[in-house]
Amino acid sequence: MDEIKCTTNVAFRSLLYNLYSICIKKDYKGKLKYGQQYYDFDSGTMTFFAPGQIVATEITDDLHVSGWWLVFHPDFIRNYALAKAIKNYGYFSYAVNEALHLSDKEDAMITALMKNIEQEYRSRIDNYSQDVVISQIELLLTYCNRFYSRQFITRKNAENDLLIKFETVLSSYFETDQVKQLGLPTVQYLSEQLHVSSNYLGDMLKTITGQSTQQHIHEKLIEKAKEILTTTSLSVSEIAYELGFEYPQSFNKFFKNKTSVTPLAFRQSFN
Repeated sequence: MDEIKCTTNVAFRSLLYNLYSICIKKDYKGKLKYGQQYYDFDSGTMTFFAPGQIVATEITDDLHVSGWWLVFHPDFIRNYALAKAIKNYGYFSYAVNEALHLSDKEDAMITALMKNIEQEYRSRIDNYSQDVVISQIELLLTYCNRFYSRQFITRKNAENDLLIKFETVLSSYFETDQVKQLGLPTVQYLSEQLHVSSNYLGDMLKTITGQSTQQHIHEKLIEKAKEILTTTSLSVSEIAYELGFEYPQSFNKFFKNKTSVTPLAFRQSFN
């Protein structure tokens, strides 16, 4: 809707959100900053903010936006299943430059849901009003989850490039002394190296490969462990330390859990 007004008050240049915010913009003229990066909003996108996030806007005289902006307080959903479920929607923690791009058909569907919520909001309040609005929000979030999954698949060039970079960074970590000195790479470390949010990386990997970021890390660790076991004479304890384990018992347990055999049994199977 065109009723959304943009303030030019510099006091609102940077805001700490204590609300859930779901925005679908139609014609935004300006820049939005999230963390240390600006995002160009000249193309159709949706963005999602959760309580506690800081969003900064570049204030200009011609700042303008049209679209839909749904904002609600955590208390509004507190006694509903959505209060717990909403934490499972990773896109509330995506960076702004990981916004959801909608097709015309998807745009129409989200806009229709926004209109339904507005209609209910403007209707006379009764005992079912909150239930109806929350059910519409749940449906909207489910659709957005579907559309993000579609985006990971349809934007193959961008996501394949990210997947290749991920594999390169992960392999490099295990080929150097980093794993011995620092232990296993964390999801946060890998996402920072790729300049994406950890939630976006995890969701992208899950959609394209069927595995989480943590599963990829563990798979690479097992691959490296098998390589050392079959190409060196290092003891199992020495290999455990090489791979960043503080205790050999932890390595033995991890390896057996992932392969169904102990490291020693795996090595002996090649003799």
